[in-house]
Amino acid sequence: MDNHSDNDRGAAALDFCLRLARAQATVVRRLDAVLGGHHGLSFSDFMLLHHLSKAPGGRLRRVDLAERQGLTASGVTRTLLPMEKTGLVARMADERDARVGFAAITPAGHNLLDNALLTARETCAELLRHAPQEQLDALAAVLGNILGPGA
Repeated sequence: MDNHSDNDRGAAALDFCLRLARAQATVVRRLDAVLGGHHGLSFSDFMLLHHLSKAPGGRLRRVDLAERQGLTASGVTRTLLPMEKTGLVARMADERDARVGFAAITPAGHNLLDNALLTARETCAELLRHAPQEQLDALAAVLGNILGPGA
């Protein structure tokens, strides 16, 4: 590849990343508003419950949850505290290692998540109403490449 092509690819990659960041902010704002209005749940809280619900046994180590949320360990702890107080998430200790803490979704958390999932799906379908399925599949593949294996 020549230098001109490298510059074009770099410019296109930067444009994509800038648009992706703006689109992500738009999605988060919309989902925060809709989920908050209908379920009293932020999009961040929704994602946290979703990660827990998909995990084996409905629980994750706090460090793993922090990684999936893109937060620090202390950030995830701050996020979990109000959810623990309202009974959506429970704190669990590891039977083999008391230093390891788990967060687990509770039945109340599952119930709220089940209701919020319908709202989130409808909102996302509305946001992406003009995108053909093949474009969504291609973009999902691109995002998967950015996130890496297992994401």
